[in-house]
Amino acid sequence: MTIEYRSPSAEEGIVPALATTYQAFGEHVQDYDREHLPKLMPTDRIHCAFDNGRPIATAAAFAFELTIPGGGQLPTGGVTWVGVLPSHRRRGVLTELMRRQLNDLHDRGEPLAALWASESAIYGRFGYGSAAPAFSLNGKTAGFRLRDNPDPVGTVRLIEREEAREAFPPIYEQVRPTVPGMLTRTQDVWDVYRLADEEFMRQGAGPKFYALYERDGVAEGYATYRIKSNWEQGVPQSELRVIEAIATGPIAVRELWRFLFSVDLVSTVSSWLFDPASPLFLSVLDLRRLEPRLSDGLWLRLVDVEAALRARSFGDGDPVVLEVRDELCSWNAGRYRVGGGGAERTDDAADLRLDAADLAIAYLGAFDFERLADALRVDELRPGALSRASLLFRTPRLPFCPEVF
Repeated sequence: MTIEYRSPSAEEGIVPALATTYQAFGEHVQDYDREHLPKLMPTDRIHCAFDNGRPIATAAAFAFELTIPGGGQLPTGGVTWVGVLPSHRRRGVLTELMRRQLNDLHDRGEPLAALWASESAIYGRFGYGSAAPAFSLNGKTAGFRLRDNPDPVGTVRLIEREEAREAFPPIYEQVRPTVPGMLTRTQDVWDVYRLADEEFMRQGAGPKFYALYERDGVAEGYATYRIKSNWEQGVPQSELRVIEAIATGPIAVRELWRFLFSVDLVSTVSSWLFDPASPLFLSVLDLRRLEPRLSDGLWLRLVDVEAALRARSFGDGDPVVLEVRDELCSWNAGRYRVGGGGAERTDDAADLRLDAADLAIAYLGAFDFERLADALRVDELRPGALSRASLLFRTPRLPFCPEVF
């Protein structure tokens, strides 16, 4: 088998590559995708494997910027459309695509790569680590109660998509710099993904609703959701599926979720992506009624370890020297002094030794180095280095990425 690796030509466009990915997942390309996805994905950000001129595997990367600890943001390749046709699996094609993609992101000066794993066992061997875990909720409206039963503050109203197009992005942009793991959104991303409401997107539920929370005339939160209607023996048992809920502060969070749990004819409120740092966990009377479940969430890859460490903020404390191993991205292998107001390469003796994937797990602050050590994922070479590194990498809030791409 002779495989050719390259990006699609301008004449070929993105559709054959996209169709290959959909086939790998047992689906087919929608006309909507054919029309709109070229706005978001240039052909030169798609890597394909061709067999006799036909694409048989793909790996693409959106151009994002991701919020990192300290409120800054870094160019990030949003890895997506990864798939190999069943006829060509187990032949090393995916490994070669991953290698080429990481080299390309490095050449572009994008220090990070991020993805959502369709199969979580795949990406660790390519240097990715679960860096921003998320919860899902499957709460019952009958048992939803707020602690101390506070009076409502502000109002929630349903609006049309065009008003949401103007009202939602400023709220998102107010929150985004404060949450490690959140991504920049262009207007095309809002239009094509976040606000769109095509029939195939509904998965058996009804149309998308757009809810805006306001207090004293100021918009402080929004939610998008659908309702999957269900009646059992004449009793309403519908499910409200929260697509996204973003709020600028704890009162807005409380009131937004109070509204979502009070919609008539609904017995269950579900959310596939829920912020692990949300105050709602401690605002309800009975946490069990939310039925939270932890998942691996956003996976991160440090494409350029030095650039990623230099851009991140660190806590006060004595510096540590990290020895990083990275077989796939050889330019990353080496030692890095972290702390004292920055990070840099060094020839000094190492305090800790770990793989690039393990450093990615700690990078956004979801896990500290002592937890990595408990999982046997980091070697402490000098006593006390684990606790010093944990203090340096500690963040004031857990990371969260509210969108799958």
